[in-house]
Amino acid sequence: MSAGCDDCCAAPTSGEIDKPFRRALWIALVLNGAMFAVELYSSFLGRSVALQADAMDFLADAANYSISLFVLGMSLRAKAMAAFIKAGTMSLFGLWVLGMALYRVLQGGVPEPFIMGPVALLALSVNVGVALLLFAHREGDANRQSIWLCSRNDAIANIAVFAAAGLVWTTGQGWPDILVAVLIAALGLSAAWRVIRQAKGEWREGASPAPHPLV
Repeated sequence: MSAGCDDCCAAPTSGEIDKPFRRALWIALVLNGAMFAVELYSSFLGRSVALQADAMDFLADAANYSISLFVLGMSLRAKAMAAFIKAGTMSLFGLWVLGMALYRVLQGGVPEPFIMGPVALLALSVNVGVALLLFAHREGDANRQSIWLCSRNDAIANIAVFAAAGLVWTTGQGWPDILVAVLIAALGLSAAWRVIRQAKGEWREGASPAPHPLV
């Protein structure tokens, strides 16, 4: 979206453009909230830190979609602020997962691969569907880009969790589960940094005074 959408004549057009995006965000919000509950329960049942990390990722995404719905139609600066908040939640999520991975290393134990695998496939199908839904809206401000990055990273993480389940089953060890949890954390931190860099530019652009029309 352009920063020059404050013109009252342009507002209806912006609203019309946002309708498909808003609908896509609501669908993504509901799906992510449901998958958070499914994966969190499964992570405790299967003793998997990778599933627990993925569950927290779904929760973070649901919160991010809520923020994005709130700032639709607002100024570029408001959207940049929302992107900063989302990047902050992504960073906290990444650090939390790293802490959980360290805890699992110290605690030891082997997760249940026959719970990890099917749940990871279910999560992958949901995330691929959400990513396809949001693909057409990936270009634009940092707020939109952060949503696309989250969906893309989620699908990658689900594939990694499924692969970890296979490795846990074949090796009988818990290190693949921990390794994937660290990978999910790294993806979240990397995406957060990218969003912060773009949001900084949009924050400065939003602060610039609009040129006065010549009379």
